[in-house]
Amino acid sequence: MTAPLSNIQLELLKLYQNKVSDEDLLAINDMIIKYFSNKMQNTADNIWQKKEYSNELMDEWLDKDIRK
Repeated sequence: MTAPLSNIQLELLKLYQNKVSDEDLLAINDMIIKYFSNKMQNTADNIWQKKEYSNELMDEWLDKDIRK
């Protein structure tokens, strides 16, 4: 049984019913990647601030031998 299409799949199908150039397709894909990358970065930044993480703490974690 095939799952129904998601809302983003439906919107993209509407867009792609018109022929777009390869250049436009690459630009659209780039915009989508940047959108989700920015969203993920903002989420990570919010967690960082909420938990009061610091660069020093990250350095400690990186130096820690977690294989013990």
